[in-house]
Amino acid sequence: MGRMSPLLRRASRPRLVTLVRKPGCHLCDDAEAVVSRVCADLGVSWEHKDITEDEELNRRYWEQIPVVLIDGEQHTFWRVDENRLRKALR
Repeated sequence: MGRMSPLLRRASRPRLVTLVRKPGCHLCDDAEAVVSRVCADLGVSWEHKDITEDEELNRRYWEQIPVVLIDGEQHTFWRVDENRLRKALR
């Protein structure tokens, strides 16, 4: 039996979008609205993580929040482009 290509393996598993945010951040609120809408439309799971509660996320992303990760890889930061996010998740 042949081995599955990395692209097919990646496409066959469920996607996960992670929004890295902090309390009181208006850009984070805007990003959450876009992520929530796009993920609901496409049936993709998503979560949010508070940068103030995770030392590693704080160290990595403090100057970039909000940050959107897709399957653990950084997709974007500051402002979320809805069309670009949709395209990345299809």
